[in-house]
Amino acid sequence: MDFQLSLESEGVGSAYPDQPLAATADDSVGNVMQLLRAQRTGSVLICEGEKLVGIVTERDALKAMSGDISITASVREIMSSPPATIASSATVGDAIRKMSEGGYRHLPIVDSEQKPKGVLAVHGIVHYLVDHFPETVYNQPPDPKSKNKEREGA
Repeated sequence: MDFQLSLESEGVGSAYPDQPLAATADDSVGNVMQLLRAQRTGSVLICEGEKLVGIVTERDALKAMSGDISITASVREIMSSPPATIASSATVGDAIRKMSEGGYRHLPIVDSEQKPKGVLAVHGIVHYLVDHFPETVYNQPPDPKSKNKEREGA
């Protein structure tokens, strides 16, 4: 399948999204940081009921630790709200564009009612690209503009 066609036709669910890990806005910063560590993930979605209202990422945790935020404070103080999201009906290409333009490493996937369905992470996108287009990924030199002076291999 053509590289560009695949990116524009396959849904974000194909890019190995993580299961959403959720907390409430009233949870403490310390509890959310423990969730990040225990689950070995880079983001926690903050929900009110079933609706997504914020996100706490590794970046937010680092900012909190370097500032005057207490670990007993409400996570509401450090979460990004409203979070950037992508619709569950979007394509992998849409997700790559949105993540690249916004500088996001984690992008919640939501349905039409803002209920989280997953979290798209950079590692999922990379995994998708390597799995679907290995000949494109593995054949690129470290600097695509440079050319090898000698043939590689034996």
